[in-house]
Order: sequence, then structure tokens, then C-alpha cells
Amino acid sequence: MAKTAKLKLVESILRWMARAVLWRHRGTRIVAITGSIGKSSAKEAVFAVLSSQFQVRRSEKNYNNEIGLPLTVIGAKSGNRSFLGWLRVFLKWFWTVIGFSGYPEILILEMGVDRPGDMSHLLSFVRPEVGIVTNISASHLEFFKTLENIAREKGKLIQALPKEGLAILNNDDDLAVGMREKTQASVVTFGFGEFADIAASNTAPLYEKGIPLGITFKLSYEGSTLPLRLGGIIAPHLIYAALSAVAVGIHFKMNLVEIAAALKNFHSLPGRMSLLLGIKNSLLIDDTYNAAPLSTLAALEVLEGLEAKRKIAVLGDMLELGVETEIGHEKVAAQVFQMKTAKFLAVGERLIRAAKKVKPAGYSAENLLFFVDPLSAGRALQNLVQSGDVVLIKGSQGMRMEKIVEEVMAEPQRAGDFLCRQSAQWLKKPFIKP
Repeated sequence: MAKTAKLKLVESILRWMARAVLWRHRGTRIVAITGSIGKSSAKEAVFAVLSSQFQVRRSEKNYNNEIGLPLTVIGAKSGNRSFLGWLRVFLKWFWTVIGFSGYPEILILEMGVDRPGDMSHLLSFVRPEVGIVTNISASHLEFFKTLENIAREKGKLIQALPKEGLAILNNDDDLAVGMREKTQASVVTFGFGEFADIAASNTAPLYEKGIPLGITFKLSYEGSTLPLRLGGIIAPHLIYAALSAVAVGIHFKMNLVEIAAALKNFHSLPGRMSLLLGIKNSLLIDDTYNAAPLSTLAALEVLEGLEAKRKIAVLGDMLELGVETEIGHEKVAAQVFQMKTAKFLAVGERLIRAAKKVKPAGYSAENLLFFVDPLSAGRALQNLVQSGDVVLIKGSQGMRMEKIVEEVMAEPQRAGDFLCRQSAQWLKKPFIKP
């Protein structure tokens, strides 16, 4: 959909305002993060490291585009449709430009690229010192047509880095690491492979009294190794975020011990493989932010690798799959049956249909439960869960699976702190069967 003239005008004004702020505070250093997935996790990990020693501001929420990025630079929230809201943005900008308010030493900016030209627009007013590329995958392929085109647009960040800057590239992603040939800046790679400059190995769940409470791995850099623990994180792919943050910390003259200590404050974002305490001494893996077959299979792999008294999979429909809807749901259902989970709660018509189709002969009917909405599934789960259970809860945004988590989390009064979609706008929206 083409942008309206009004939206283009707002973008132009905000770009000019951001330029003025960055000129006024030109001593501020900028760390920029791009990639197809993992940007937000990398941003949180970098923030955890740098905020331990510097005054830092990071992009909030989804402030990573032509509107959100300038607002982050200004330090303001969107005015949305409110005249008074945009007046507050202008007053915040004016106060910042004239220098009456303090300004961060470092900005951590998430740079979202959805269409060709997006990165060029962002780089027209932001001059990063450090650039991180998390990976290149098929998101937004509709507008770019090929992965190479996606890499070319996101790679403009690396090309724009100054000679004294640093490019931090995922060594396990060929398109990302290939960008090293396009920059005059120094390059540091990260990943699980032995040829990465900053490497992780010996990954394992971290248990306390038999309960998985995090993940541990060995960090290697320039011949030094250090055991590193990430509490509240259970998904191995989040180690990539931690590794990129290690590279940033080193660039800002922090040592490995300081970085490791700071990463104790790095936690999963709400709804992204977050570990939460559940009722009756159970443990919840909250992955309710969104779902697709690939990410759901990855989450099930994490669940399968954990030690637990019982494992329960609570999965909702995966939406917007188009022609892949039927086969995608069948693959996920088949994987749950292969794992022999204690209970499988299928939420939504698509997953129910798939589970019925691929259910193995002789599979106990009492272990397979069907629900058409998250509220009834949450109430049923309250009665089913037992002490020592590990429960994975995942589904697409439209399935509102966070409502199930709220029913079985140990501290439902803190849902606003730990769950996704807790804004007033989202809470007003009832569940509508997709």
C-alpha cells in the first residue's frame, strides 16, 4: 500500500528533527541493529551490557522504522492521532535541541527494513558507529523477491560504517557474513561455528533443583574461554543475541568478566520463549508472541530437550500460511505426537483438524484435548497442570494465547510486566475466532 502524502510529510519532519538532535548531541555514539529476525533480542542484550557502564537509550517497542526511529532519537513517544500528543513530541524535541535535558552517551537503534529503500531512508539521518546484522531470511520476501535483494538493502548499514567503526556479523549466516567485503570498518563475527571470532559451544539447559531456569554455554574469544549463564532464557537461538552483545561490549572497552556479569540482566522479551513460574510449582515456556511452522517446531525441540516430570504442549493455530496451512499444521501435530508429551492441547480449528488427521492409532484420547478459544483452554489447563510440569504455550498473534498464560502463571497480577499484548488497546480487544 502506497504511503499517503500526510504520512510522507510526517516522516520528513521527523527526519529533520532527528537530524537536529543528533547534530546538537554529536558526541553520542550509535549502535544500529538490522536483520530478518532477532533484532529485538539483540537490542535487549546489547542494552543489558552497555547500560551497566554507560548512559544508554534503546529503541522501545517497535520503534524501528521511519516514524519510530526518529522518535527514539528525540526520546519521545508517538503522538498517534492526538494533536496534544504531537505537541508533546515537539516540546520534547525543542528541549533536547536547546540542550536543557541530558542526552545518552550511546543510542541502540533497531533498524527495520520492510521494503526497498527503507535502509537508505534511515541512514539519511543516522550515522552508526557499530552495525550488527543478526541474519537474513525470507521475511518481507514479497517486496524484495529474493534473499539477495534483502541482504543488499540491509547490507547498506554495513557499507555506511566509518573506517573506525565496527561491523558485527552472524558467521552462521552466509549472506550476513558475506557483507564483510563491503565495509571499510573492522569486522567481528559471532556464532556457533569454530571459525567465528566470538563463539559459543557446549550449550546446555541450566537446572536448579531439577527445574530448568536458563541456559549455559562456553564463550570463546581470542584464545580465552569463559562459562556464561543466561538466566530466564531457554532457547539456544537467543545465544546469538548475547554473542553480538559481547562484541559490542568489547568495542566499548569492557572486559569479558564485566560483559558476562552484565548479561545476567538479559532476559527474553515477553512472549518469546520466556520462562515463567506457573501455578502448582509448574514452569511455563511462554512463546505466545506469534507462530509459524518453523518456529513452532523449534520451540517443540527445546521442550523435548528439557528434563521434566511431565511435558505439556499447548499450541494454537498458525495463521496467514496460505497454501501451507494444512501441511504446516500437520507437521507440527505430528511432531507433538512423536515427542509423546503427557498432554497435547490443540487450540483452534486448523490445529484440531490436523491433530485428528495425523493422530497415531492407539494414542490415548485423554491426552489429546481440543479447544476453539484460548479462554476455555486456559481454564482447562488450570485443572490439568501438576507440580513439576513444563508447559509450552505457543500460537499466532490472532489466537491470543497469552490469555492462556495468564490463567496459569504464578503471578497473574504481574501480567503487564511479563506477557505480550498487555497495552490498553490490546486488552480491550476480545478474542475473535480467526
